[in-house]
Amino acid sequence: MPPLRRELLIAHLAAAAIAAHLLEAALPGAGPWFKAGLANTFTLVALFRLGWGAAVGVSLIRVVAGSLALGTFLSPTFLLSLSGAVGALLAMGLMRGVPLLQLGPVGISVMASLAHMSCQVIAAHFLFIGHSGIFLALPWFLAGSWITGILNGILAFLILERLERFRHLLEGTPA
Repeated sequence: MPPLRRELLIAHLAAAAIAAHLLEAALPGAGPWFKAGLANTFTLVALFRLGWGAAVGVSLIRVVAGSLALGTFLSPTFLLSLSGAVGALLAMGLMRGVPLLQLGPVGISVMASLAHMSCQVIAAHFLFIGHSGIFLALPWFLAGSWITGILNGILAFLILERLERFRHLLEGTPA
């Protein structure tokens, strides 16, 4: 069997992220600012398996395609999603770039989740609300982000372990 190409794995991860994004949009939420962020799990997998550039690709494809599928492209929801994704990607890139930290999927997921929520609140403040009172709720938002970051990091770790079993297909080496 021919090895799976890097681009094919990115496409699979992006498709999984879009599916998770759509599934989460269909489920009842715990509030307007609380989502599990399951789609970010696949961005984490791309980061650890293929690098930061692939993570950027998976995340941006997910944000744009997910918003197109939901009919929210260029809406406030899209802008908040994009700002959160950019914040999470920057945090992932910074955390992976510091060799002394050597964070695994859970550690990077928590940092990315905190950055994601912080950037969304900052974007909401500057683009839509214009009142600094929104920052009073930030600690509560960050507490939720901490929990979802841990859960998504564990899920990413489990997926990465599963992918390791199929490394020979990804690299084209004998099993």
